[in-house]
Amino acid sequence: MTAAALFAAWALHFVAAASPGPAVLLAARTGVTHGFRTGVWLAVGIALGACVWALAALSGLALLFQAAPALLWGFKIAGGLFLCWIAFQMWRHATEPLEMTAEGSTPQTPLMALRLGLLTQLSNPKPAVFFGAVFVGTVPPGTTAPWIAALLAMIFVNEMICIVAVARAFSFAAPRRAYARLKTGIDRSFGGILAILGLKIAAT
Repeated sequence: MTAAALFAAWALHFVAAASPGPAVLLAARTGVTHGFRTGVWLAVGIALGACVWALAALSGLALLFQAAPALLWGFKIAGGLFLCWIAFQMWRHATEPLEMTAEGSTPQTPLMALRLGLLTQLSNPKPAVFFGAVFVGTVPPGTTAPWIAALLAMIFVNEMICIVAVARAFSFAAPRRAYARLKTGIDRSFGGILAILGLKIAAT
């Protein structure tokens, strides 16, 4: 592997990490409901999940998905249902005051935030396919461990930058005051969007 190939992989992944999706949506809601620190822990979970998919792609999982489409379909269905469950929790508790929101609907501790971030990232198997496509042209056979470590570190940092930035933007006082006033509508909107994303993952 070369520095130019690593840079190419970095650029492609950064664009993908910054694209709107379930992780970005949950980062925004976590920032506004539980603040920046909890958003950072959510980002750690999401970044770890991305590294898991990257390692899976390096191990040949993307090729396995191509050879056995039913396996990919099963992952997508399970992941889509998980995101729809989160969306249902958002909708169900949308009318409750923020301090009364049920424990399972949004992360309330660092560990819960990390777990939600990790499960959210792992609920979507498409990153394995994405990484597989990127690595075909950037990670040649026989790439040494230091290059693999640099690649995984780059993926982790990219995810952290994007998710932490979103959580930070929504953790300021003005967005949080607006959320307190409009919680029902915002939660149901977020829940609806997340459900659509979950169905999209399952169907495409």
